[in-house]
Amino acid sequence: MYVPIYVALCVFSIFTIMPQQLTEGGIKPLMDKSYDTLFDTIKNTKDPVREQRYLRAFLQKAQMENNLEEIVNGYKNYLHHSEERLRHTYADSMIYVARKSRDSALMGSAYLTKGFVFYGEKDHTSALDHYIMAYDYLKHTDDDYQKHKVQYMIGHIKYYLEYYSDAIRLFQDCIEYFKVHHTRGYLNSLHSLGLCHNRMGNYGLSSEVNALGLTEAKRLKNHSMDVYFNHSEGINHYFRENYTLAIETLEEAIPQIKDKGDFANESVGYFYLGRSHWTLGDPERAVAYFKKVDEIFTERDYLRPDLREGYELLIDHYGKLGNEEIQLKYIKQLLKADKLLGKTYRNVSGKVHYQYTTRELLQKESEMEAMQASHKNGNVRWGMVTGVVILFAVVMGYRRHRDKLKFKKLMQEINEGGPRPVKVVDLPPDELDISPGVVQDILKQLERFEEGRGFLKEDLTLAKLAASFSANTKYLSRVIAHYKGTGIVEYLNDLKIDHIIELLTHKKAYRNYNYEALAKEAGFSSVQRFVRAFKQSTGRSPSYFCRVLNKQEACQGGSSDALSNALPDT
Repeated sequence: MYVPIYVALCVFSIFTIMPQQLTEGGIKPLMDKSYDTLFDTIKNTKDPVREQRYLRAFLQKAQMENNLEEIVNGYKNYLHHSEERLRHTYADSMIYVARKSRDSALMGSAYLTKGFVFYGEKDHTSALDHYIMAYDYLKHTDDDYQKHKVQYMIGHIKYYLEYYSDAIRLFQDCIEYFKVHHTRGYLNSLHSLGLCHNRMGNYGLSSEVNALGLTEAKRLKNHSMDVYFNHSEGINHYFRENYTLAIETLEEAIPQIKDKGDFANESVGYFYLGRSHWTLGDPERAVAYFKKVDEIFTERDYLRPDLREGYELLIDHYGKLGNEEIQLKYIKQLLKADKLLGKTYRNVSGKVHYQYTTRELLQKESEMEAMQASHKNGNVRWGMVTGVVILFAVVMGYRRHRDKLKFKKLMQEINEGGPRPVKVVDLPPDELDISPGVVQDILKQLERFEEGRGFLKEDLTLAKLAASFSANTKYLSRVIAHYKGTGIVEYLNDLKIDHIIELLTHKKAYRNYNYEALAKEAGFSSVQRFVRAFKQSTGRSPSYFCRVLNKQEACQGGSSDALSNALPDT
């Protein structure tokens, strides 16, 4: 099979660059440990710095030993502990190395992992393609566990595409195998089978599967799936019109699902809670749950076709109340939801009944916006314009006053001599919820970074800085915000501007530099960013600052306050 050149180049660059980097920071001694020991540490440590060292050691050890299977596992480790945007890169690296091995089991495992990445992105078609490729390799092996793992995932794709009969056959085969060989896989397959029966309207069969799942969990002493069987049963109660029982069951299950971070099933639970309350004639409580579904959609971009009805009910509810503003809000949300559903579930058979079609929603949105616009007469519009003008004048006046005070303070600090005070927020480290050792390591590296003027490099970002520190980006961002009292961009800009102020103050030749040269000296990627950052930090432009310095020297010690007031604002 043809391997894209960009994948080969990506893997080659990782192979050539990593050996130089990974011997630093105590990586080499870790390579004497076994792969199992390294993997267990990666899996169990909560220290991101330690995690990165062991990830590197695992992959470096595999590369040095030319152990292709463990190199694949090394990339898989990185994939499971990386940001979403990097997962495709690591998955492609796995496939590249696996293909070099010509080992069918290894190639099947690599394609299966790539399928997981697509599945997590809800790209069901691409996921299915990779699962099928994985099975094509695995069918030539005796690795029955991996084969059934692929079948399980193909079953879920079939479920999402509404091919329920196909999914049921796959899950039943998985149940038969996993019952003997893998407890969690067995319970997962039972739960998935119950979901298929539910979606086909076989609520009795679904309930029987859920009951079997709970019984087997008790027998096997593995209760990891109990909450999901109960969640599924709560939805069965709704469809069997046992609304009170549905509410009781789902209210008990949802907090546990939320604790697991499973926002998808949390959203489904909220919808059927809302639908149960709506059917029982309690629209106020129903609306509260439909709004929770909307919150998850807004924050996570997640919605299932059957949950769409919640927006239709919200639109009708606020229409009856005469609240056009909120009604219009949910019309817009439903249009966004339809766009997402059309992309994510484009292959579904479309069995869900829609009260409002997209055309009807667009027409309703247009009518309501026109109605709202007609309510605003000329006096209201002029009043708004006047208010904006007054507000703008107040804001500009405040900014001029603030900038004048900021510049006055700067000149006082310069005239008093000594370094400018460093902005530090002295707060106890335990508020950060980060290991004190990690915090101290980051602070020491920041100190070296500032003393070595590392901030003068162009195009520095949080990711690049974290990479140079071998630190987690979230931890680095939180430490900077906590101890420096600012965000990463402002932190870097303030350091750059303080450097320029020092040069302009103590080395007169720099006052003859143009803005482009000063921007380059400070490591700004453009003149505009330099000038904007300088004004933000000092309250005035660089040229104004230079004129004040020159005027002070000409006056031989004149008052900086008088000089600041004598020169025009720029």
